Amino acid sequence: MVEPRERGFTLVEVLIALAITVFVAAASYSGISTTLTGAEQLRAASERTRDLNRTLSLLNRDLRQFSNRSLRDEFGAMQPALSGGPLAFYPLSLTREGWSNSLQQPRSELQRVFYYLEDDTLWRAYYTVLDRAVDAEPKRMALLRGVNTLELRFLDALENLEVDGDFVIDTRAWSRNWVADPGAGASVPPPPVALELRLELDDLGELRRFYELPAH
Repeated sequence: MVEPRERGFTLVEVLIALAITVFVAAASYSGISTTLTGAEQLRAASERTRDLNRTLSLLNRDLRQFSNRSLRDEFGAMQPALSGGPLAFYPLSLTREGWSNSLQQPRSELQRVFYYLEDDTLWRAYYTVLDRAVDAEPKRMALLRGVNTLELRFLDALENLEVDGDFVIDTRAWSRNWVADPGAGASVPPPPVALELRLELDDLGELRRFYELPAH
């Protein structure tokens, strides 16, 4: 009895099998790549939201704890408790209270903080003393990247607050600068009653926030 011969694969069948394998592998890779890209975008968006929330939280805390305490800068000139705008050295600087001192270091619980832009990044800085020396170095922390613009406007008195028919605050008459008058000697202006902060973000567009300063 003659045993039947075992039939092998033809070249055409091998090529078809290889083509199917390549197609399945390509489809699988595309699906995995899409999933990984989506996960990376979700992670980036989550980190962006976290950084933005942290920035706004710090701003809110600093302004809520504002203290009407003027100081002398490294050149001996008097600076108001809050200053800002294009004519100021920093877009926003202020004295705040509530600086925790759990280690009981020989320092005040008042703190001078600064917000400014550098390389499209919003920074927060502070000095360890209020009336600082020439060689004092600030401690800095990067808060938010991708910031194109940081602008502020200041309201001098509540009676000058204007709201339109849609209950939108009109800040066009608010001051763009809040700085000491160079000809006023040691006199410094009182703090504003409120301020508007505007951020222009490269991915989220314009962001506006209003802050009412605590009365002192």
